Amino acid sequence: MIRSFASSETNSGEAEEESWELVEYDASFDYLCNLSPHRFQALYASKLPQSITGEEFMETYGDHGDSVTTIDRKGTYHIMAPTKHPIYENFRVQAFKALLTATPSEEQVIGLGELMYQCHNSYSACGLGSDGTDRLVRLVQKMEKLKHSKTENGTLYGAKITGGGSGGTVCVIGRSSLRSSEQILEIQRKYKEATGFMPYVFEGSSPGAGKFGYLKIRKNSAPPST
Repeated sequence: MIRSFASSETNSGEAEEESWELVEYDASFDYLCNLSPHRFQALYASKLPQSITGEEFMETYGDHGDSVTTIDRKGTYHIMAPTKHPIYENFRVQAFKALLTATPSEEQVIGLGELMYQCHNSYSACGLGSDGTDRLVRLVQKMEKLKHSKTENGTLYGAKITGGGSGGTVCVIGRSSLRSSEQILEIQRKYKEATGFMPYVFEGSSPGAGKFGYLKIRKNSAPPST
């Protein structure tokens, strides 16, 4: 994307020298997520279509350089949302990490929860996720609104889809309190009422691989032929 833009700008003579140097710098990134959100929004977002057909792509670019998958010429492929997601997601992860080191406060957990909601919505905009995980996040949002109620004290702050084998897990952030546990059980009950399925609740956290280690899997070389 960036290299294509750089090429078109050079040929048209529209870019000034300083702007061209910035575009060259952007093009040097190994991964799209290394591009900052403000650079993407200021320079590249307006150049991208919301979607493109397979036929249009093949006529413009010829190939996608992937020997495993094929392009359906009659299909429509989303462009804007999947391009934005890794760029903004990387920024959100870095912001989340920074917030975790801040002094514990109501503002801190509100910020963490908002980032989680943004992550989930961005993921869903790519056409990923599922009805079940979306429903769970909406139930958390409903509980989260109880913080603004005069009669009840909500203690949940955010939720997002997360890895759980097949992405069917929702992570919820909340206060460590009895009220939070009660609200999670209420969400579990409402989900079962709506779908007939009882979601399994994983509670707490652990040091993970930092404590228990990890497995390293190596591919064995093929035995010599005889």
